[in-house]
Amino acid sequence: MVILVADGARPDTLAAAMDAGELPALTRLRAEGGLHEVTTVFPSVTGPAYAPFLMGRFPGQAGLPGIRWYDRARTATRWPSWSRSYVGFDMGSTGRDADPASPTLFELAGSRLGALSVIERGLPRRDRVARGALFVVRAALTHFSGNVEGWLAMDKRVGAHVARRIAAERPAFAFCALTGIDKTSHAAGHRSAAVRRAMQIVDSTAARIRADAEADGRWGSMHLWVVSDHGHSPVKWHEDLAGLVSSWGVRTRAHPWVFGFRHRAAVMVSGNAMAHLYLDLSDRVRPWWPALEPGWGWLADHLLQRPSTDLLILPHGPDRADVRARGRGSGFVTVAEGRYSYTPASGDPLGIGAVHALDASDAHAALRGSDYPDALVQIAALASSARAGDLIVSAARDWDLRSRYEPIPHASSHGALHREHMLVPLLVNRPPARTPLRTVDVFASAADALGAGSVPSDGTSWL
Repeated sequence: MVILVADGARPDTLAAAMDAGELPALTRLRAEGGLHEVTTVFPSVTGPAYAPFLMGRFPGQAGLPGIRWYDRARTATRWPSWSRSYVGFDMGSTGRDADPASPTLFELAGSRLGALSVIERGLPRRDRVARGALFVVRAALTHFSGNVEGWLAMDKRVGAHVARRIAAERPAFAFCALTGIDKTSHAAGHRSAAVRRAMQIVDSTAARIRADAEADGRWGSMHLWVVSDHGHSPVKWHEDLAGLVSSWGVRTRAHPWVFGFRHRAAVMVSGNAMAHLYLDLSDRVRPWWPALEPGWGWLADHLLQRPSTDLLILPHGPDRADVRARGRGSGFVTVAEGRYSYTPASGDPLGIGAVHALDASDAHAALRGSDYPDALVQIAALASSARAGDLIVSAARDWDLRSRYEPIPHASSHGALHREHMLVPLLVNRPPARTPLRTVDVFASAADALGAGSVPSDGTSWL
């Protein structure tokens, strides 16, 4: 079982490169097994969006609500920040932060290999590719200098190393994330020539793995899947959301400056097209929105007036969330006994009309053609998370929510509920017995292929 993550790839861009003859190995996989368009998770951002592949869980439910989040309960983090950022030193904390009751594929497999996996629980150090002090220093210099070509060179080295070790060691499960597509998309736009070069590195890695497996007779029993964790869309304007909230007179905590006292709010941006806002930070028990509205309703109103805000999600409880949009009114997403409903109230912010008591499969089908694929399931899963914000912002098209401290200029971004962010490609080398719907299905199918038995997850096997 080999899973390659083409981090940041959109299905339309990948298919266009195949049709142009630029990705022969992936085109061959498409012809033999199929290219499917599936939905990722909210937030659609690297790190949390790896939880579906490796744990079969929606990220909020797995304890990973964003790449940055505030630890209201103060149980996972330390004073004085009481917050988490998986961009930097906290990256190694994902395994500890993730739900310990949910096994990873690394833990389920008899032997394993992993490269650039944000979640590494169950992956021994000897089985990790692209780790160690020298690599960390090289990666940090590449990231903070904004050296996009350096990321592509790193992808080449990592892909080649993984292919060699798969051929030599034959692990039951191998996971390799190649991040060049995402880095080049942020820097130059998702339709740039650099993105095509990054896709070609994924193609050459898949070609090498296949050629080695064919040479020694393993290909007939190998599963080789290529999937993405999120898409991309162009950014024209950057909202400094943390600075904006501060300008409204609210003492605000936000990365990278998360120290200090008497903060009233925390702004935690992911991707950078979504954000969690935490209010009344001295309260260690999560307050639901109805209790906050008397003191903070003005903030919700102010955010909705910003052109950068598309959807504002206000969790009312573990089974109910208010969704608002400027000029489109509000509606409620509810879940009861595993069935999802959406009821327009003062308007129809999701633009789908009322739907009631849908199971997860029907809820996916109901929103498949909308601007917010799988929004009912994803909003319910994130809003109910104990670690989610009291306000959740999904950015408008052409906007993201962080204008400072980005070493790579964000010409493109992701994280929101828009279809460009939520729809991702899934390539498989054999036709599936059932049409894949979500990235959480990757875990369920991989566990099935590995003979791990029935492992609880949010997905369904397609094998």
